[in-house]
Amino acid sequence: MYRLLKTSGQARRGEFQTVHGTVQMPAFMNVATAGAIKGAVSALDLKQLKCQVQLCNTYHLHLRPGDETVKKLGGICRFTRWEGPVLTDSGGFQVFSLAKLRNIREEGVTFASHIDGRRIFMGPEESMRIQSNLGSTIAMAFDECIENPAEYAYTRNSCDRTARWLYRCKTELDKLKRQEGAVNPQQMLFGINQGSTYTDIRVDHMKKIRELNLDGYAIGGLAVGESAEEMYRVIEAVTPEMPADKPRYLMGVGTPVNILEAVRRGVDLFDCVMPSRNARHGHAFTWEGCRNLMNAKYELDDAPLDENCDCPCCRNFSRAYIHHLLKSKEMLGMRLCVLHNIYFYNTLLEKIRLALDEDCFDSFYRKNISVLGQRI
Repeated sequence: MYRLLKTSGQARRGEFQTVHGTVQMPAFMNVATAGAIKGAVSALDLKQLKCQVQLCNTYHLHLRPGDETVKKLGGICRFTRWEGPVLTDSGGFQVFSLAKLRNIREEGVTFASHIDGRRIFMGPEESMRIQSNLGSTIAMAFDECIENPAEYAYTRNSCDRTARWLYRCKTELDKLKRQEGAVNPQQMLFGINQGSTYTDIRVDHMKKIRELNLDGYAIGGLAVGESAEEMYRVIEAVTPEMPADKPRYLMGVGTPVNILEAVRRGVDLFDCVMPSRNARHGHAFTWEGCRNLMNAKYELDDAPLDENCDCPCCRNFSRAYIHHLLKSKEMLGMRLCVLHNIYFYNTLLEKIRLALDEDCFDSFYRKNISVLGQRI
């Protein structure tokens, strides 16, 4: 259940109660695709990094170790030792990212596994069964993530099909939750808005799927080729049509600047691989901008990675040491940067919530919007 606590313009401060705990919103979900954050970070680490929600991927866990295996081991929370809420992606993004390996039809999508090439079929029912076996807190509806730019007619037809798939998802998940032995009988379902960059299709699709009165709604298919300005334009068109009493999730976004802009436009929930992916290449997000620890200027720099941060990395290690580890290709260098970036993102959302609580979000936005996007 979502509770709206207060607003500042379009920005929202809320709480989302789930069977696995209450999420303070706006919030960032940390991406543990196969049950772990890339960069040797476990669920036990996430506890000290201010993480509230872990995100795992249906498609990848279906392939390895297998969703039936996870169910036998007690579900995704017990399997990973994460005690908080877990959201599972539906596998729909792989319809987009594995475009050369898939075939879409009304029943669902046939994939070629990126691991061994074997053929896999996934439709709404299959996606719900896999996510039911995983026992996540929130299951995402199966959809097609449309590339940008996309043809108008194809986009319209695809969104109509995604809406039909959503009805099938709800019917199947409702049935699965009633079955004896369900890992999480209180599993929630979020629907996904699509429509490329066509605001009329986006708005029509949102109006259609909100009729199902789901537990939450997401905006999908952004940050996949369009400009930031186009993304913000779509968000501005869609959020007024999203139920005010349900969480609003912007999928796969993004940079600290993207998050600030989206919160300002009424979004509650975010996820992105950027904190861990960039960290593994030595790029650290700081309160002064983005720092590339691979640069030679850090060879003798004994300062913390970010002097305004109290994460485990910044409390204990210098820029020079991290620079050395990265240059030496030591895994610890990547791990420390990932720890820092995850902590930074979760702290950013924590500070946004505090600014909303204290009625100073506009000043927080103005202070940080130009700084967080710059490269040091």
